Amino acid sequence: MNSDDLNRLPQDRPLRLIVTGGGTGGHTYPALTAVRALRARLASTGRALEVLWVGAANSLESRVAQGEGIRFASVATGKIRRSKNPLKLASPANIRDMTNVPRGVAQARRIVADFHPDVVLATGGYVAVPVGLAAKLCHRPLVVHEQTVRLGLANRVLARTAARVAVSSESTIALLPEQAQAGAVVTGNPVRPEVLSGQGEKAVEALNFTGYDPNLPTVYVTGGAQGSAQINGTVGGLLPWLLARANVIHQCGEANMAALIRHSEGLPVNLAVRYHLRGFVGPELPDVLALADVVISRSGAGTIAELTALGKASVLIPLASSAGNEQAHNARHLQEAGAAVALLGEVSPESLRDAVGPLLADPALRAGVAERARAHGRPDAAERLVDVVLSAVGA
Repeated sequence: MNSDDLNRLPQDRPLRLIVTGGGTGGHTYPALTAVRALRARLASTGRALEVLWVGAANSLESRVAQGEGIRFASVATGKIRRSKNPLKLASPANIRDMTNVPRGVAQARRIVADFHPDVVLATGGYVAVPVGLAAKLCHRPLVVHEQTVRLGLANRVLARTAARVAVSSESTIALLPEQAQAGAVVTGNPVRPEVLSGQGEKAVEALNFTGYDPNLPTVYVTGGAQGSAQINGTVGGLLPWLLARANVIHQCGEANMAALIRHSEGLPVNLAVRYHLRGFVGPELPDVLALADVVISRSGAGTIAELTALGKASVLIPLASSAGNEQAHNARHLQEAGAAVALLGEVSPESLRDAVGPLLADPALRAGVAERARAHGRPDAAERLVDVVLSAVGA
C-alpha cells in the first residue's frame, strides 16, 4: 500500500488491529513480526496502531503479547486430533474440545464487536478459528496468513471467509479453496529483521570459540530452543568424522548439555577444540547464522523462512510428529528445488554423513545450494504482509 492508500484510512484515531494465532512459535512469531512492521509503517506517516491480540489463556502467544506490551484477550479453543481412523475422531478428547468451538466463537464475537477492529490478521493455530469466524459475523475484514507449504487446517477453514489470503509459497495457492485462489498473494513468511543483520566474525568472539579454524567450513546444529534428542544423538554419533572436516557449533538444549559433554570427552584434543556446545543460542543467533556455512536443523516454517532469507545451505531433518507432516513437506519442497538436502527416510549418523559430506567437501556445490535457497527466500515478507493487511482495511 502506498502513501495515498494510507491517507485514505481514518485520520482521527489509530488503526485498530486484532491479531490472532498461536499455540506454537511458527504461528506466533510471524504475527509478532508483522505487528512490529505495521506499527513502524504507520509511524513513518505519523499514524498510530492499536493492537489487541486474541489467543488462548496461559499460552505462548499470551506471554509474547505481554512481553511486547500488547493488550491480550483469551477465548476458548478446541483442538481437533486428526487420525486416519474415523472412530478415533470421535474420541472423548475430540468431543470435549469440539464443544469449546461454539463457546470460543461467542467469546470472540463479543471481543471483536467491542474492539471494532479495522482489520483482523489470523496466522493459524486452532485459536485463530473462533476469532476469524467472529470477524465474519461482525463484518470485519479478515486477512489469513499461511506459513507452511501445506495449508494448515485452521487456515483452510478461514480462507473461505477471508477478505485476503497471504501465503508463503506459490505452490500453496492451488491448495486454497477455489474462491480464495484468485486474490491470494505470495508474501513469504515474516522473518525477524535482526536475524538478517548478523556478522559472522562477531559470533566467534561472542561464543569465545577459541578453537575456531577459519580455514574450515562451519556447521551450525540446532534442534530448536529445547534441543532435539534425535538430532543430538545423530550428530553425536558422527562427531569425529564431522570435526575432521568442519567447525561445529551445536545448540543442544539445556537439558541435554551434560550427556553431550560426557560424550565429547573422548574426542581427540585436536578435534575437540573445534566443537562448541551450547545449551541455548540467544542474542548471538544472527551472528551464528551468518558464520555458518551449513545448518543442520528441523524444517519448521520459521526455520525455513530464516534459512532461505539468508541463503544458507542446509541439511533438514523433519520432525516426524509435526501437524499434517508439514515439516517433511517443507523439506521435500526445498530438496526438489535443489535448495536443501532432506533426510526423509532413516535418520542415522551414516545417512547424515552422506547428506552433509558433499556440502563440506565441495564449496561450489555448497554455494549452489545456498544460492537456490536464497532464491526461495523473502526477506521482505513482513513488509509484503503489511501491504496485504492495509489493502484489506475497509474491504
